Amino acid sequence: MGYLTIRDLENLSGIKAHTLRVWEQRYSFLRPARTGTNIRYYSNEELKVILNVALLNKHGYRISQIDKMNDAGLRQKVLELNSMEAVQDRVIYELIQAMVDLDMEQFETVLDSFIFNRGIDKAITQVIFPFLERVRTLWMADNITPAQENLVSNIIRQKIIVGIDSIISQEQAGKSVLLFLPEGEHHELGLLYAWYLMKLRGVKTLYLGADVPLKDIEFVIRLKKPDYIYTHLTSKPKYFNLEKFLDRVASQVRVVISGSRVVAQAKKSYETVDFKRSLQDVLGFVASL
Repeated sequence: MGYLTIRDLENLSGIKAHTLRVWEQRYSFLRPARTGTNIRYYSNEELKVILNVALLNKHGYRISQIDKMNDAGLRQKVLELNSMEAVQDRVIYELIQAMVDLDMEQFETVLDSFIFNRGIDKAITQVIFPFLERVRTLWMADNITPAQENLVSNIIRQKIIVGIDSIISQEQAGKSVLLFLPEGEHHELGLLYAWYLMKLRGVKTLYLGADVPLKDIEFVIRLKKPDYIYTHLTSKPKYFNLEKFLDRVASQVRVVISGSRVVAQAKKSYETVDFKRSLQDVLGFVASL
């Protein structure tokens, strides 16, 4: 990862840029460098410091107290936080730090420890997806290298698949769902999580995976006649046209679409298409099955 802007620090730490500027003026723990045009930028080490500062401040420590701590004292106080919310926040920040350092062994160790203690379901909802929300803006702005994104995504993908495989199938006589990502979409984590939730509830599912051509989706629809097809759009696939896709399939089957790209939904409405704009919307849909 290269140098970070104050907006990057805001997104990763949850501390507003204005507050970071005030802290910079009043306290000694934050000392950004500046470009020739006087724009602040921050190193990976400064990111780690501000994550720890933000964590302690959120959980009861005053900034004036934190400012008096040396690095070892700061880290020790962070480790002493033991409330459920504080532990979740600390794990998320530890994952960010491991990603920044490209320390995938540490990243996996931190994640495995949380999964062992809390289970895969809580790991997904309390740690993995909050972590992904924090780093998503950096990925979209190319402030994280493809290597960092791929390494982190592959580890998380493996953990979710292990969680899916661990579910003892108890399919119920309810609705069936075909899950896939359209051609050109490779970001599979959101779809895998939806699959996990559906299997957990005993929903009959068919999982096609990522980068599926439209003709293959139509073939499976004709052959298996699912009640719903479900996709999750994270990026904007270069050759994927949402309206063309919906014109082809919305007359054949009910379509459910979730993900950050649903804000760019088709301009015309379809009676058989339902957009899910939040995790709560997705959970509600799965519960309805």
